[in-house]
Amino acid sequence: MKQLIAGLGAALAAVASAAPAGNHERATASTPKVYLAGDSTMARGGGGAQTQGWGEYLAYSLQGITVVNDAIAGRSARSYYNESRFTKIADVVTTGDYVIIEFGHNDGGSLAVDNGRSDCVGSGSETCTTAAGLIVQTYVTYLTNAAKAIIANGANVIISSPTPNDICESGTCTYSPSRFTGYCKIVVQNAGPKASFVDHGQYVANEFAKLGADIVNGYYPIDHTHTSPAGANVVAAQFVKGVLCANDSFATYVKNTTASIDGTCL
Repeated sequence: MKQLIAGLGAALAAVASAAPAGNHERATASTPKVYLAGDSTMARGGGGAQTQGWGEYLAYSLQGITVVNDAIAGRSARSYYNESRFTKIADVVTTGDYVIIEFGHNDGGSLAVDNGRSDCVGSGSETCTTAAGLIVQTYVTYLTNAAKAIIANGANVIISSPTPNDICESGTCTYSPSRFTGYCKIVVQNAGPKASFVDHGQYVANEFAKLGADIVNGYYPIDHTHTSPAGANVVAAQFVKGVLCANDSFATYVKNTTASIDGTCL
């Protein structure tokens, strides 16, 4: 995959900007679409200068399907839901489309001082009430509701575990999945057979551990969350690896063979 886009990373970074997607109209063409819903780690423009979201590199591994990157910096499952961004996607998808959903970086934190992004902690239908009287749902509830609405209009949903922060920041590469990985699996169970799970975080962590601290730390030019274009390319490749290893129906649109992408299947 790296060979395919080696000359494109700089150009993508130069034109990237984290702007909300424009209005969509329900697709009528025969070519299916894959919509990306996530935060800055997936979004065009990443976390700012010198960074890029991995969603911008996904298209280079695909054929016969159009990528629509609707990931937005700073969003969580809660804020993306409350801004009706899932609804906008659900309103335009059609049979045969896919939606990849990946959140987690902005979903933690305390509701004691509400930032509009933190979810209520819980693996089910728990609710929390903020000091301002707002009812906040769980990550599981927001994504389950979103997935079911999208599936109801004919699309397939892939729930992807969040990418890790720099696992090699200390000089030793270590990774422990966040609670959101477990929540993702529950969402898939709730959403039914047209939903599937890719443990993107674990695939990325395994590849980063293999590459080592010197290389991986270079993938994080501004902080421990947002990757450079080169790092985003690796992160995108590991998502594709996860799709292929799972024999997900989305693999129909992948150019690569499983063996051609670094790493091993989980």
